Amino acid sequence: MRALLLVQLISMGAMEMSGPFWPLHIQSLLRPDQFQYSGLLSALVYAGPMFATMIVTPLWGRLGDRTGHKPMMVRALVALAACQWFAGVLSDPWALISTRSAQGALAGFLAAAQAYAMSFRLEQGRGRILAKLQSATAIGALAGPVLGGWLMETYGFAWVCHSSTAICMSCALICLRLPATSGQVVPRSSKQSLVLPHGWLCALMLIIVFIQAAKAMQQPFYSLYVTQVLHATPMWVGASYAVSAVSLALSAPLWARHFDRWHPPRTLGVIEWVTWGCAATLAVAALADEWITFVISRLIWGIWQGALLPVAYALIANTLPPSRHGLALGLGTSAAKAGGLCGVFIGGIGMSVVGVAHSFWLVVIAYLVAALTLRLIRSVQFTPALNPSLPIPQKTQQ
Repeated sequence: MRALLLVQLISMGAMEMSGPFWPLHIQSLLRPDQFQYSGLLSALVYAGPMFATMIVTPLWGRLGDRTGHKPMMVRALVALAACQWFAGVLSDPWALISTRSAQGALAGFLAAAQAYAMSFRLEQGRGRILAKLQSATAIGALAGPVLGGWLMETYGFAWVCHSSTAICMSCALICLRLPATSGQVVPRSSKQSLVLPHGWLCALMLIIVFIQAAKAMQQPFYSLYVTQVLHATPMWVGASYAVSAVSLALSAPLWARHFDRWHPPRTLGVIEWVTWGCAATLAVAALADEWITFVISRLIWGIWQGALLPVAYALIANTLPPSRHGLALGLGTSAAKAGGLCGVFIGGIGMSVVGVAHSFWLVVIAYLVAALTLRLIRSVQFTPALNPSLPIPQKTQQ
């Protein structure tokens, strides 16, 4: 588990090195008469890999269920390394978007790592397992943009991508030394194991779609907002982009410790109020006209984020048996990418309509819609179809 957490931290840090800077790089590749397309292209550079991941990740997860999740992690890291290298040498925006889309189709590392971790640590609460991986991702997201901002200022964007390539290949070599897990073939005659708890599972996936749409909506305009409205340098763009990762990394295990002891309906209630908190926090960020207020709002937003996606993933994992964890987490990842895809498109188009200076209000509205959707889902009475073979906290049995 320690080695896996290290790989998660380093590899996700490598991928986040370029995360905030794609819109700036896209603008640098455009001629002055093409600047009006920067919003659309900035949206596509994020939406392309999200759409590909949304379609393909469940297939990689199902393959991992049959063959083991370790080969899926190695394959994903090698694919990430190759695509980052190509992104560093391309000068055509459309070729760059195509490469990013291929990266999304060939990756799927997060879902594979989550399924791999749970195959070894079933005695722990799934929320805590996924929270540890989320914290590792957050710490990587903290260091990655800062390092990427320094590399971009000092050497240029190509160095950001090629450094990411070297790091991902190193992580793939570490994964080769991890113990293997065998795939679990489900008998064709076992019809019950193939039945998905549609109501509960679909409700959770819908929740993930909405909260991830709100989270991803700021990606197309974030670096432009911080540089044009708050007048920051690229290094400070990376620092502000990553500062929420500090509070997320610290808060996610604390949230998970409580959620593992709570019944799912109560968990959904807390998630709803956390979503209202996200809306209020982003409203403060939208009103901020000074750097310190904006950074504080990012820290608080990170605390709320620790209670959203990893908890929803844990609830999804509890609906299916261990032989379906790859599929379950792949479906969760697809839902997250579907939400991110919608958010990126709305954010990119909305930036062109309302302007960069007012773009954060779009995120506030998105969180309000997500909170209202959670309220509607909670008003529908149904019993979560949790897998009875999984360990259930004592308090949920009372």
